[in-house]
Amino acid sequence: MKIIIDAMGGDNAPAAQIEGAVRAVNELGVDIIFVGKEETVRGELKKYDYPEEKVSVVNADEVITNHEEPAKAVRSKKNSSIVVAAGMLRNGEADALLACGNTGAILASGLLVVGRIKGILRPALATTLPTAKGPKLLIDAGANTNCKAENLVQFGIMGSIYMKNVFDIDNPTVGLISNGEEEGKGDELTKAAYPMMKEAAFNFIGNIEGRDVMEGTADVMVCDGFVGNVILKTVEGMGYVMGNLVKDMFMKNLATKLGGLLALKGVKQLKQTMDYRSYGGAPLLGTKKPVIKGHGSSDAKAVYNAVVQAKKFVETNVINEIVKNVNGGESNG
Repeated sequence: MKIIIDAMGGDNAPAAQIEGAVRAVNELGVDIIFVGKEETVRGELKKYDYPEEKVSVVNADEVITNHEEPAKAVRSKKNSSIVVAAGMLRNGEADALLACGNTGAILASGLLVVGRIKGILRPALATTLPTAKGPKLLIDAGANTNCKAENLVQFGIMGSIYMKNVFDIDNPTVGLISNGEEEGKGDELTKAAYPMMKEAAFNFIGNIEGRDVMEGTADVMVCDGFVGNVILKTVEGMGYVMGNLVKDMFMKNLATKLGGLLALKGVKQLKQTMDYRSYGGAPLLGTKKPVIKGHGSSDAKAVYNAVVQAKKFVETNVINEIVKNVNGGESNG
């Protein structure tokens, strides 16, 4: 299996991408194609031991930064690492793409270069969240800020397929994020989507509220990208604040330090549960080929787990399942 990695995207590029991907090559047996400034990438690769036949580098001199307008940059910077990588994926030169750079540029490349599945109105970012009942899926996490009811129904279909195939959850539950559990609650979008989701071919359990997100009430939590991105950033911020509060609590005095030592194992487990790096990245569901959006601050651990995620994405035929469920099995062309 070949996985393309945008070596230049992200806060810690290319060091984190190369360290994490080389570990994946050595432990998972995948082939990696790095796309980026060749001299820089090869210089970083010299630090590691790996089977050289399983790693290749494709030169791309340009980089799309976080300060550029995504769609415009994708159209104008044809030799940027993300655009070159997306073109290679479209042309069948690899099985999946992982990128940690400008979110908008990754979304635009997925839509404009890789292309969307026939019948999918809008691809969506699906982010795995740590909850009290294990990892759950939030979709859309930021790709589409203005949605129609039909989009939310498709998000539910794609999210349900992903959770079933990748997380091995039989008949995953799907909840619609709203400001109340009753069917009549919500804004115009959620009110319009509710009856359509009741009739959709997935296990719809009705509206869920904000408090249900971290409870893990539904396996798939559906909303538009504006709401989803607010939830995602809130959860990330909460994890950071809670970590600091726990640390400060145990460092107050000698007694709390001793208590901290006794609770160390549990604290480490909690930290692991809340660590975004353990869940890899966010798949862009609805594109013709697997595209994974890694966290902008991904380190080597996060990159490695994103490669693990990409590998399972490919192996479980998620895209073919989406094709069959959205357009009755018509080809993904």
